[in-house]
Amino acid sequence: MEILAIIICVLLVAVDQLTKLYAINEIRPNGFVTVIDNFYYFVYVENRGAAFGMLQNKQWFFIVVTLLIFAAFGYIMLKYKIEGKLFLAAVVLIFGGGIGNLIDRIFRGYVVDFLQFSFFSPVCNLADYFITVGAVLLVISVLFCKKNIVKRVPDKAEEE
Repeated sequence: MEILAIIICVLLVAVDQLTKLYAINEIRPNGFVTVIDNFYYFVYVENRGAAFGMLQNKQWFFIVVTLLIFAAFGYIMLKYKIEGKLFLAAVVLIFGGGIGNLIDRIFRGYVVDFLQFSFFSPVCNLADYFITVGAVLLVISVLFCKKNIVKRVPDKAEEE
């Protein structure tokens, strides 16, 4: 199960990075592409902040916070055996999206955003949607599937 989760996470990062590369090469020159008139657009934005433009130009803050979140989830993944598929799906989505945006922050100094719906004004990217869906699934998993989230893996000293 863990190998499949890693493969899916890598695929999510790859898809995110490929779509951002498309945005840089194809959308940035014009800045704007109508996909579905009055509904869905590609709008090139270099986001140097968080959601809704908060905390502009605080890249090191976002890098550190992202790495701390990864460390916390990594600890959980190493210390416990994940039994809940919903919890695991949430973690994979959060990691995939987080890694995608972390790559942008480290190598570009900003996150490439380009997806905009007419009913939701902020411009986002696939990684943002992965993180959002993952966070919703995580909340649902924690609230409604508590018995299936994690099972403690005994340390070698405890086994003896």
